[in-house]
Amino acid sequence: MRIIPSELLSSSDLIIDAVYEGGRSGNAADDPISKVLQGVGNQGGFRAAGRGEDRTLVVLYTSGEDQDWPDTLDLNTGQFVYFGDNKKPGHELHDTQRGGNRILRRTFELLHTSPPMREKIPPFLIFKKYPTPRSSRSVQFKGLAVPGFTGLPSTADLVAVWRTAEGQRFQNYRAVFTVLNASVVARSWLQELSNGNNASLASAPPAWQSWVKTGRAQALASESTTSIRSVDQQRPDSATKADILRVVFEYFEQAPIAFEAFAARIFQMHDPRVIVDTITRGSVDGGRDAVGRYLLGLADDPVYAEFSLEAKCYQPGLDEATINTVGVREVSRLISRIRHRQFGVLVTTSVIARQAYEEVREDRHPIVFLSGKDIADILVANGFSTAAAVRTLLETEFSLAPSS
Repeated sequence: MRIIPSELLSSSDLIIDAVYEGGRSGNAADDPISKVLQGVGNQGGFRAAGRGEDRTLVVLYTSGEDQDWPDTLDLNTGQFVYFGDNKKPGHELHDTQRGGNRILRRTFELLHTSPPMREKIPPFLIFKKYPTPRSSRSVQFKGLAVPGFTGLPSTADLVAVWRTAEGQRFQNYRAVFTVLNASVVARSWLQELSNGNNASLASAPPAWQSWVKTGRAQALASESTTSIRSVDQQRPDSATKADILRVVFEYFEQAPIAFEAFAARIFQMHDPRVIVDTITRGSVDGGRDAVGRYLLGLADDPVYAEFSLEAKCYQPGLDEATINTVGVREVSRLISRIRHRQFGVLVTTSVIARQAYEEVREDRHPIVFLSGKDIADILVANGFSTAAAVRTLLETEFSLAPSS
């Protein structure tokens, strides 16, 4: 990991995944972004340089810790999802202190007007919180981004989503960007942008130049070198998500059969193309807790891949309890139930043991694993971002009361 010390920030290039170190004073002056990029300010998620309607550059900063509005970067595809700055009720969608949502609206208007006006769109520079031993304000540069994503329609790359807080409904933007295949953003271009010359392409990365001229975004896509997640990678990565998983496990602990319908719902939440046909009866399920189809084709000319789902409400190992992992026996049982041209899904509140994980991936069995971390992540991404909200969902839609 390359770390750029604070004394070199004003002269450094921006390098993918490099860490830019903050100060140690304990206040906003420690912020490194404002030293790397002149005129963007030292606070907030949106930090725009320049004046007027069209900015010269925009910083998108994410802490990665906002459970209600989870910004995400898919390293496999280069897709970056960022939420706007109207995060509390009481304000109209575009009535925000830093004007971030107005910037998003203007950016996507320029992208989708006919003809597109890409030369007026500012470069978006993504930074993520990355504390170091020297400074809690240090950040990591995640890339140069442009609005939109290949294959995503113009009706889906900027969407106003509704949320409810304190009994009040309000809207915020969900914006989709593409991180370009630009490993380095040169200091010379950053300086030109700081001087207000956002139309200059001479010093811009080739991927930016190509996008402005053609509209084709060359995404920074990186295939993972490992397909086996460790135990830690399958467990919740925050206290809030651990609380969410605890609620789920404790709710279904004494009624694991009821967990089957919830597991199927989680898989549907993960991908709207999932169709659950049957939640099987526990005594005659044939080794499958749910069966369904995955839509591959068009809505009016569908092609489906069938799947079998197994649900395991196992102890996730929270509060120092001994974790109960899903092992080879359980996974082999699911594999044996999969017929030709089908795939399997295993959903658990716990984790998949390493040996079972390795055997599935090495033998290339078509099995999707959703662990305790995935359950919490999917719930958060679908708006159930607190333990209380999840408990309400369970009590409302997954009643444990015996049917009369």
